[in-house]
Amino acid sequence: VSASHLQLVAFALGTVGWILCTISMGMVEWRVWHVDNTTIISSGIAWVGIWKVCFISYLHVSPGYKEQFCRKFSGYESFVPHEIYAAQGLLLIAMFVGLLGLAATIFSLRNLYMGITHKTLITPFFLVGGFFYIFAGLCVLIPVSWNFYSVMHNQSIAFPPSYYMPSSPVAQEAGAAIPVGIVAVILLLLSGTFSLSYRFPGAANTNMK
Repeated sequence: VSASHLQLVAFALGTVGWILCTISMGMVEWRVWHVDNTTIISSGIAWVGIWKVCFISYLHVSPGYKEQFCRKFSGYESFVPHEIYAAQGLLLIAMFVGLLGLAATIFSLRNLYMGITHKTLITPFFLVGGFFYIFAGLCVLIPVSWNFYSVMHNQSIAFPPSYYMPSSPVAQEAGAAIPVGIVAVILLLLSGTFSLSYRFPGAANTNMK
């Protein structure tokens, strides 16, 4: 147990990183668009997420919405840029793989704190958990970096008329989901590094069967 304090920290960091990954995936504030035509987009600001777009409108532009209008991306639509589709798939993978990493770490810690001294029931699961954490972090890093690149180059999206969105903004900036994703990446990579650093104590090898 005394040799696993760093792995306990890894579990805590991995848990927070996985939660932040899940939060960023559900947020709509990935790309913040500033538009000059406020006829429909009343506030002049629209939010482009990886699942939908939203903006505030004082017009009744859609049944069920009086102020905020949101339109989800349905299936594969040709106008949606590749970085958004990549974010959808990679963040789902990251959420699943990160959960496997947490499960592997929990199993190893449970064995340690219950006094089970079999190396094969501890070390491999810490290593597997570490690889899962790092893989999950990379799966978050790619869409976060790609979408941030698109924001910095003010890339446009050819929305169809039903979205009530212009094809390009006057300016755009990174939304809150991107820094949340960056923090998730840092925590997951740190967690993976700490998990991979585990070394089974030499004294315990004498108890192995």
